[in-house]
Amino acid sequence: MKFKTLALAATLLAAFAGAPAVAQVKERSFKVGIGLSDDHPQALAVKRFNELLAQKSGGKLGAKLFASGTLGNDVTMTSALRGGTLEMTVPDSSTLVTLVKDFGVLNLPLTFANEQEADAVLDSAFGQKLLAKLPEKGLVGLGFWENGFRHVTNSRKPITKADDFAGLKLRVIQNPLFIDTFNTLGANATPMPFTELYSAMEQKAVDGQENPTATILASKFYEVQKHLVQSRHIYSAWVLLMSKKTWDTLSAEEQKIVQDAAREATLYERQTIRAFGDKALGELKKAGMQVTELPAAEQARLKEKLQPVVAKFSKEFGEDTTRELMAELEKARRK
Repeated sequence: MKFKTLALAATLLAAFAGAPAVAQVKERSFKVGIGLSDDHPQALAVKRFNELLAQKSGGKLGAKLFASGTLGNDVTMTSALRGGTLEMTVPDSSTLVTLVKDFGVLNLPLTFANEQEADAVLDSAFGQKLLAKLPEKGLVGLGFWENGFRHVTNSRKPITKADDFAGLKLRVIQNPLFIDTFNTLGANATPMPFTELYSAMEQKAVDGQENPTATILASKFYEVQKHLVQSRHIYSAWVLLMSKKTWDTLSAEEQKIVQDAAREATLYERQTIRAFGDKALGELKKAGMQVTELPAAEQARLKEKLQPVVAKFSKEFGEDTTRELMAELEKARRK
């Protein structure tokens, strides 16, 4: 009898041991604003993040997607996070440069050779060091998602050599590095929020733009663009962000659930966007786009033309940060 009583007490203690953690998880749903459409891989990853939150919290936590710029663009939504009026967003890392200049090194032209190199750098201590700079700016970085290698589209002419960018009016991200990159190539770089881009191309206010194939397809740019060159001029990453004001209201258990769900959603997002990107090029060709690729000699010429941009912005973003990035990249290449 005494043994049974002890066994029952042990069972009850075990049950109650988990109670504080469960009690610390409140019912809440995080609003997640993005500029892309709700069928884009980024949106699919937000939906997966929602599923993972629900699984890990017993259905108490969730993430509600607001797509297609309904809550603003990358810049305005990031500002809303800092002000505490929006919980989450997934902006391009380049838009964070005005807050933490170090993020700019990720976009130095023609730095990464492939996605695996990018993963190795972003998931390293170097990547974590970048994210650790965000809380003092009112943001919490939960991981790097892939946007991908960026390519140029336009409605005027095929691009087959480095000199062909000259004279094109191209929309770019609102970021000095992107502006200088295309001005250096002889184009007329025109900074503009992504949410305004389709109509600007439709109305011929700009000749073209630069984005990964997944975004070009999902945003239906083939309807207003004829030519695509696989330039791979810049690798682009997104940062899964939460408002620090929101983060600070979470219990330790809730924070762990969010971090764990974000980690799994990051792997899902990368797999999803790469699979989508592989198919996207074929779909764009079917939709009527003329796709060109720069020969190796012209790609080398492109890199040569952009060396002054790399040198200038390596100093601007921080020479120490640039060296750390290159050191991580060298490690990745030796593996």
